Amino acid sequence: MSARAARNPSASSSEALLSIGQVLARLANEFPELTNSKLRFLEEQGLVRPSRTRSGYRKFSAADVERVRVVLSMQRDHYLPLKVIRTYLADLDAGKDPAVPGSGAGDAVQSIIPVARRLGRDDVIAEAGATPHLFSDAVSASLIVPAESYTDDTVHVLRALVELQRSGIEPRHLRGFRAAAERELALIESALMPISRRGDAASRAKAQELSGEIARHFETVRGSLIRQALGRFSL
Repeated sequence: MSARAARNPSASSSEALLSIGQVLARLANEFPELTNSKLRFLEEQGLVRPSRTRSGYRKFSAADVERVRVVLSMQRDHYLPLKVIRTYLADLDAGKDPAVPGSGAGDAVQSIIPVARRLGRDDVIAEAGATPHLFSDAVSASLIVPAESYTDDTVHVLRALVELQRSGIEPRHLRGFRAAAERELALIESALMPISRRGDAASRAKAQELSGEIARHFETVRGSLIRQALGRFSL
Protein backbone atom coordinates (compact mmCIF):
# COMPACT_ATOMS: atom_id res chain seq x y z
CA MET A 1 0.00 0.00 0.00
CA SER A 2 1.26 3.49 -0.79
CA ALA A 3 1.83 6.15 1.83
CA ARG A 4 -0.78 8.28 0.06
CA ALA A 5 -3.40 5.57 0.58
CA ALA A 6 -2.52 5.39 4.27
CA ARG A 7 -3.03 9.13 4.61
CA ASN A 8 -6.51 8.92 3.12
CA PRO A 9 -8.28 6.03 4.84
CA SER A 10 -11.78 7.20 3.93
CA ALA A 11 -13.47 5.36 1.10
CA SER A 12 -14.75 6.86 -2.10
CA SER A 13 -18.47 6.82 -2.69
CA SER A 14 -18.12 4.11 -5.33
CA GLU A 15 -15.88 1.84 -3.28
CA ALA A 16 -17.34 -1.32 -1.82
CA LEU A 17 -17.20 -1.22 1.97
CA LEU A 18 -16.65 -4.25 4.18
CA SER A 19 -18.21 -5.31 7.44
CA ILE A 20 -16.11 -6.42 10.41
CA GLY A 21 -16.77 -10.04 9.49
CA GLN A 22 -15.58 -9.50 5.95
CA VAL A 23 -12.41 -7.78 7.21
CA LEU A 24 -11.69 -10.70 9.53
CA ALA A 25 -12.17 -13.14 6.65
CA ARG A 26 -9.87 -11.14 4.39
CA LEU A 27 -7.07 -11.03 7.00
CA ALA A 28 -7.61 -14.49 8.50
CA ASN A 29 -4.68 -16.15 6.72
CA GLU A 30 -2.17 -13.50 7.78
CA PHE A 31 -3.56 -12.84 11.26
CA PRO A 32 -5.57 -15.84 12.47
CA GLU A 33 -5.82 -14.41 16.00
CA LEU A 34 -7.52 -11.20 14.86
CA THR A 35 -10.96 -10.82 16.44
CA ASN A 36 -13.88 -8.40 16.43
CA SER A 37 -12.69 -7.13 19.80
CA LYS A 38 -9.18 -6.42 18.54
CA LEU A 39 -10.54 -4.48 15.57
CA ARG A 40 -12.71 -2.39 17.88
CA PHE A 41 -9.73 -1.82 20.16
CA LEU A 42 -7.65 -0.52 17.24
CA GLU A 43 -10.48 1.89 16.46
CA GLU A 44 -10.67 3.00 20.10
CA GLN A 45 -6.93 3.72 19.98
CA GLY A 46 -7.38 5.89 16.90
CA LEU A 47 -5.31 3.61 14.68
CA VAL A 48 -8.08 2.93 12.19
CA ARG A 49 -11.19 5.00 11.47
CA PRO A 50 -13.90 3.03 9.69
CA SER A 51 -16.99 4.82 8.54
CA ARG A 52 -20.41 4.20 10.10
CA THR A 53 -23.78 3.49 8.58
CA ARG A 54 -26.86 5.31 9.81
CA SER A 55 -27.56 2.26 11.96
CA GLY A 56 -24.12 2.54 13.54
CA TYR A 57 -22.47 -0.43 11.82
CA ARG A 58 -18.76 -0.14 11.07
CA LYS A 59 -17.77 -0.23 7.41
CA PHE A 60 -14.17 -0.61 6.28
CA SER A 61 -12.70 0.62 3.02
CA ALA A 62 -9.79 -1.10 1.28
CA ALA A 63 -7.50 1.58 2.77
CA ASP A 64 -8.88 0.84 6.24
CA VAL A 65 -8.13 -2.86 5.80
CA GLU A 66 -4.59 -2.08 4.66
CA ARG A 67 -4.15 0.21 7.64
CA VAL A 68 -5.19 -2.62 9.96
CA ARG A 69 -2.71 -4.89 8.18
CA VAL A 70 0.03 -2.33 8.73
CA VAL A 71 -0.65 -2.04 12.46
CA LEU A 72 -0.79 -5.80 12.98
CA SER A 73 2.35 -6.35 10.89
CA MET A 74 4.29 -3.76 12.85
CA GLN A 75 3.23 -5.37 16.10
CA ARG A 76 4.00 -8.90 14.97
CA ASP A 77 7.12 -8.40 12.87
CA HIS A 78 8.77 -5.47 14.67
CA TYR A 79 7.30 -5.81 18.20
CA LEU A 80 6.45 -2.12 18.18
CA PRO A 81 4.22 -0.61 20.86
CA LEU A 82 1.01 1.05 19.78
CA LYS A 83 2.26 4.53 20.70
CA VAL A 84 5.12 4.19 18.19
CA ILE A 85 2.77 2.89 15.51
CA ARG A 86 0.31 5.70 16.26
CA THR A 87 3.05 8.32 15.85
CA TYR A 88 4.16 6.77 12.57
CA LEU A 89 0.63 6.76 11.15
CA ALA A 90 0.01 10.30 12.41
CA ASP A 91 3.10 11.46 10.51
CA LEU A 92 1.79 9.82 7.36
CA ASP A 93 -1.62 11.42 7.86
CA ALA A 94 0.13 14.79 8.24
CA GLY A 95 1.74 14.40 4.82
CA LYS A 96 5.20 13.48 6.08
CA ASP A 97 7.35 10.61 4.83
CA PRO A 98 8.64 8.93 8.02
CA ALA A 99 10.89 5.90 7.96
CA VAL A 100 9.28 2.67 9.07
CA PRO A 101 10.03 2.29 12.81
CA GLY A 102 12.41 -0.55 13.47
CA SER A 103 13.47 -0.87 9.84
CA GLY A 104 16.46 1.45 10.06
CA ALA A 105 15.43 2.90 6.71
CA GLY A 106 16.05 6.60 6.17
CA ASP A 107 14.53 6.87 2.71
CA ALA A 108 11.02 8.08 2.06
CA VAL A 109 8.46 5.37 2.56
CA GLN A 110 6.86 4.30 -0.70
CA SER A 111 4.89 1.51 0.88
CA ILE A 112 4.17 1.17 4.56
CA ILE A 113 5.06 -2.40 5.50
CA PRO A 114 5.35 -5.40 3.20
CA VAL A 115 3.20 -8.35 4.03
CA ALA A 116 5.29 -10.86 5.97
CA ARG A 117 6.53 -13.63 3.71
CA ARG A 118 5.68 -17.26 4.32
CA LEU A 119 8.46 -19.58 3.24
CA GLY A 120 8.75 -23.33 2.85
CA ARG A 121 11.51 -25.33 4.53
CA ASP A 122 13.60 -25.60 1.37
CA ASP A 123 13.25 -21.87 0.71
CA VAL A 124 14.46 -21.03 4.22
CA ILE A 125 17.46 -23.33 3.83
CA ALA A 126 18.36 -21.85 0.43
CA GLU A 127 18.05 -18.20 1.55
CA ALA A 128 20.08 -18.83 4.69
CA GLY A 129 22.83 -20.64 2.79
CA ALA A 130 22.41 -23.58 5.14
CA THR A 131 22.22 -27.32 4.70
CA PRO A 132 19.22 -29.55 5.41
CA HIS A 133 21.32 -31.21 8.11
CA LEU A 134 21.89 -27.89 9.90
CA PHE A 135 18.19 -27.09 9.69
CA SER A 136 17.34 -30.49 11.21
CA ASP A 137 19.90 -29.94 13.97
CA ALA A 138 18.32 -26.55 14.72
CA VAL A 139 14.91 -28.18 15.02
CA SER A 140 16.33 -30.91 17.26
CA ALA A 141 17.89 -28.25 19.51
CA SER A 142 14.51 -26.42 19.68
CA LEU A 143 16.02 -23.33 18.07
CA ILE A 144 13.52 -23.58 15.21
CA VAL A 145 9.99 -24.81 15.73
CA PRO A 146 8.87 -27.09 12.88
CA ALA A 147 5.94 -25.70 10.91
CA GLU A 148 4.28 -25.86 7.51
CA SER A 149 5.73 -22.44 6.64
CA TYR A 150 8.25 -20.01 8.10
CA THR A 151 8.91 -16.27 8.23
CA ASP A 152 12.01 -14.17 7.57
CA ASP A 153 12.80 -14.47 11.26
CA THR A 154 13.56 -18.15 10.72
CA VAL A 155 15.89 -17.22 7.86
CA HIS A 156 17.75 -14.80 10.15
CA VAL A 157 18.11 -17.45 12.84
CA LEU A 158 19.38 -20.03 10.38
CA ARG A 159 21.86 -17.57 8.88
CA ALA A 160 23.21 -16.91 12.38
CA LEU A 161 23.56 -20.65 12.92
CA VAL A 162 25.49 -20.96 9.66
CA GLU A 163 27.96 -18.33 10.87
CA LEU A 164 28.20 -19.89 14.33
CA GLN A 165 28.90 -23.27 12.78
CA ARG A 166 31.91 -21.77 10.99
CA SER A 167 33.28 -20.94 14.46
CA GLY A 168 32.68 -24.48 15.64
CA ILE A 169 29.44 -23.72 17.50
CA GLU A 170 26.74 -26.23 16.63
CA PRO A 171 22.98 -26.01 17.33
CA ARG A 172 23.34 -28.67 20.03
CA HIS A 173 25.58 -26.27 21.96
CA LEU A 174 22.70 -23.79 22.10
CA ARG A 175 20.03 -26.05 23.57
CA GLY A 176 19.97 -23.88 26.67
CA PHE A 177 18.71 -20.93 24.62
CA ARG A 178 15.23 -22.42 24.39
CA ALA A 179 15.12 -23.01 28.14
CA ALA A 180 16.28 -19.43 28.75
CA ALA A 181 13.58 -18.12 26.40
CA GLU A 182 10.96 -20.16 28.25
CA ARG A 183 12.13 -18.69 31.56
CA GLU A 184 11.83 -15.19 30.14
CA LEU A 185 8.36 -16.00 28.85
CA ALA A 186 7.35 -17.18 32.31
CA LEU A 187 8.57 -13.87 33.77
CA ILE A 188 6.58 -11.91 31.18
CA GLU A 189 3.43 -13.95 31.82
CA SER A 190 3.83 -13.44 35.57
CA ALA A 191 4.30 -9.68 35.15
CA LEU A 192 1.24 -9.38 32.92
CA MET A 193 -1.01 -11.68 34.95
CA PRO A 194 -2.97 -8.83 36.60
CA ILE A 195 -3.81 -7.36 33.19
CA SER A 196 -4.46 -10.68 31.45
CA ARG A 197 -6.92 -11.78 34.13
CA ARG A 198 -9.33 -8.99 33.19
CA GLY A 199 -10.19 -10.85 30.00
CA ASP A 200 -11.54 -7.90 28.01
CA ALA A 201 -10.25 -6.97 24.57
CA ALA A 202 -8.54 -3.77 25.71
CA SER A 203 -6.65 -5.62 28.44
CA ARG A 204 -5.56 -8.37 26.05
CA ALA A 205 -4.25 -5.80 23.59
CA LYS A 206 -2.49 -3.91 26.38
CA ALA A 207 -0.87 -7.14 27.57
CA GLN A 208 0.32 -7.86 24.03
CA GLU A 209 1.86 -4.40 23.74
CA LEU A 210 3.59 -4.62 27.14
CA SER A 211 4.93 -8.10 26.40
CA GLY A 212 6.85 -6.69 23.44
CA GLU A 213 8.24 -3.87 25.54
CA ILE A 214 9.38 -6.23 28.30
CA ALA A 215 11.01 -8.52 25.73
CA ARG A 216 12.97 -5.57 24.34
CA HIS A 217 14.17 -4.67 27.84
CA PHE A 218 15.33 -8.27 28.28
CA GLU A 219 17.31 -7.96 25.05
CA THR A 220 18.94 -4.76 26.32
CA VAL A 221 20.04 -6.39 29.58
CA ARG A 222 21.20 -9.57 27.82
CA GLY A 223 23.19 -7.60 25.25
CA SER A 224 24.85 -5.55 27.97
CA LEU A 225 25.89 -8.67 29.88
CA ILE A 226 27.39 -10.20 26.75
CA ARG A 227 29.29 -7.00 25.93
CA GLN A 228 30.64 -6.87 29.47
CA ALA A 229 31.77 -10.47 29.21
CA LEU A 230 33.41 -9.83 25.83
CA GLY A 231 35.31 -6.96 27.40
CA ARG A 232 37.46 -9.49 29.22
CA PHE A 233 39.06 -10.47 25.92
CA SER A 234 40.52 -6.98 25.55
CA LEU A 235 42.23 -7.04 28.95
